[in-house]
Order: sequence, then structure tokens, then C-alpha cells
Amino acid sequence: MLLNDLTYKIIGCVYKTHSELGPGLLESTYTECLAYELIKSGLLVEKQKPLPIIYDNIKLEIGYRIDLLVQNQIIIELKSVDKIAPIHRAQLMTYLKLSGIKLGLLLNFNVIDMKKGINRIIM
Repeated sequence: MLLNDLTYKIIGCVYKTHSELGPGLLESTYTECLAYELIKSGLLVEKQKPLPIIYDNIKLEIGYRIDLLVQNQIIIELKSVDKIAPIHRAQLMTYLKLSGIKLGLLLNFNVIDMKKGINRIIM
């Protein structure tokens, strides 16, 4: 599946999840419900996927986890915050760099209009 088609399918699931739940819930709730919608739509989803760090040629398992990895092609980082901060974008960019994945979606579910909560980040 092409990345644009995959992104379109994911965003459809994001809108469905947000319209069912609305804003104001915990990030973990949105993560589980979105993962369910993505799986229901036929996508391969890994939740809380460990992300090791290679430092000085040593692989370190130090507890970083990707919220959702879809089709081994797109990282989804979920938030439920008043406003996306620059550090949230930096976090996703670091995950993209460390994983070698080129595309990520930074989603803030704590918004009235989900369109304003979707941030696409490309490495």
C-alpha cells in the first residue's frame, strides 16, 4: 500500500475514533480505541513497540516505546494535551530517525475539531 493511501486510511480511523469518544480522555484510551479501529480496517498494528537505541555501536533497550506502528511504515504518536508543543514534534522526529521510518503522525485528541489535531511529519 502506498504511504498516501495508508495515511488516508489511518486518518479515517482517527476521525471515527475522535467522533465516537470526543476530547478530554486519557491518551491510553485513544491509543487502544484507535488501534482497534486500525486493526478492524485490516491494518497491521503494533502497540507500544519497543524502540532500542544504538549508541556507540551498542544496542540499548532503555524503555522507549512507539505508541502505534502501522504496517511497519508509519509511526503514530498520540497525545491528549491542550496544545502540541515543539518537544512533541521533536520526540516523533527522533523516533523516526532511530527507527529508520520516514513518516509519522502526531495526533492530539484533546481538540474539538480533529482536523486541528493531526500533524504529519516526514523525515
